[in-house]
Amino acid sequence: MNVTRAMGAAMRRIHVGNALSAFGLGFTVPYLYVYVAQVRGLGPVTAGMVLAVFAVAALIVLPLAGRAIVRRGPLPVLLAALLTAAVGSLGLGLSASAPTVLLSAAALGAGQAVMQPALATMIVDCSGPETRSRAFATQFFLQNLGLGVGGLIGGHLVDPTKAGSFTLLFSIEAAMFLLLVVVMSTVRMPRSPRIDGTPAQSAKGSWKQLLGNRAMVQLCVLGFVLFFACYGQFESGLSAYGVEAAGISTSTLGTALAANTLMIVVAQFAVLRFVERRKRSRVIASVGLIWAVAWAVAGYAGLGGASQEVATAAFVSTYALFGLGEAMLSPTLAPLVADLAPAGMAGQYNSAFALVKQLALAVGPAVGGPLAASLHAPYIVVFLLFSLGITVLALRLGRQLTSVQDQPSAAGSRVVAQGGAEQAPARA
Repeated sequence: MNVTRAMGAAMRRIHVGNALSAFGLGFTVPYLYVYVAQVRGLGPVTAGMVLAVFAVAALIVLPLAGRAIVRRGPLPVLLAALLTAAVGSLGLGLSASAPTVLLSAAALGAGQAVMQPALATMIVDCSGPETRSRAFATQFFLQNLGLGVGGLIGGHLVDPTKAGSFTLLFSIEAAMFLLLVVVMSTVRMPRSPRIDGTPAQSAKGSWKQLLGNRAMVQLCVLGFVLFFACYGQFESGLSAYGVEAAGISTSTLGTALAANTLMIVVAQFAVLRFVERRKRSRVIASVGLIWAVAWAVAGYAGLGGASQEVATAAFVSTYALFGLGEAMLSPTLAPLVADLAPAGMAGQYNSAFALVKQLALAVGPAVGGPLAASLHAPYIVVFLLFSLGITVLALRLGRQLTSVQDQPSAAGSRVVAQGGAEQAPARA
């Protein structure tokens, strides 16, 4: 009972950490381009480089973060990431030259990238198979709430004519990360499973082991397609398509993003019970079908010849449908990654999956943006097919999973090892 209470107390602090880190992200990232290009007068090229540095920094540190989490535990890695992000955020607020802005952006991007797998691994270590889906659903709910509230408050604080307002913004974000260091330092993590009695693996060896897990490799491929076809299009391809093809105003884009967040907040716990009782592979497959409908609705908005009011409603509905799919994925993907990981390797698997997501978010806008701006019908067809591909890949993944990995609720009294699976993934 004491262990259960300790895990519950740790989980509450972890959820606070998720909410605060998301709040900090929503607080500043939407205004980075304007800040660098216009307020600091460094131009659009430097501003674009700052956004690229975020992605590059994440791609560099995530492979290292996984091994560090396995060797040192998620909490020390999280604290180091928070301190790094605080330094980067404060540096951005004070920087007036391109080199210091880029260095600060690299620190902030690296810190924020490492936070997510570290926090995810802490959730794995503080939950069991019967509570893990709900824990990750709560994480996703708080992340979206934090992003929305952070963006709303940040938008009211900034003044493009006053650099000091942005310095204040980044300083508050840095203080938020430092506050989070204090909060997370009080977390008492349960003893996580570790691989004892065997020689320490090299980073190369641990990645080789992960790549030998066929179910995890298939999940990573599926994850790339998921993130590429959805998140990678939100602020690039889909918004460009909405403006160019559907005649959507910039204010309506904001409404569409708000509809996405509202759908997640409203639907998250409503769909949780439905998701928990079904096979994970089939839940993911159904998300592919929902997103295919979303792309079809987007196609109607821009290509169907509807009135502007109907096109606007259809476009906003597209974002809402994406939000419904996201709410179904949050209690499904992350717990599945955890259950595929061998004991003590959850950090490595979480970081690998975060790396896949980051790659998709880097490639998605580069492919979708130009395609959406100039080839409207092919853009819709391509991503509708990608969504149907999600359904096919999910059903194929289901054949690689054990019954417990695919549907933990059907296991009855059987226990899945914390941070790992009861059985090794099925091999072909």
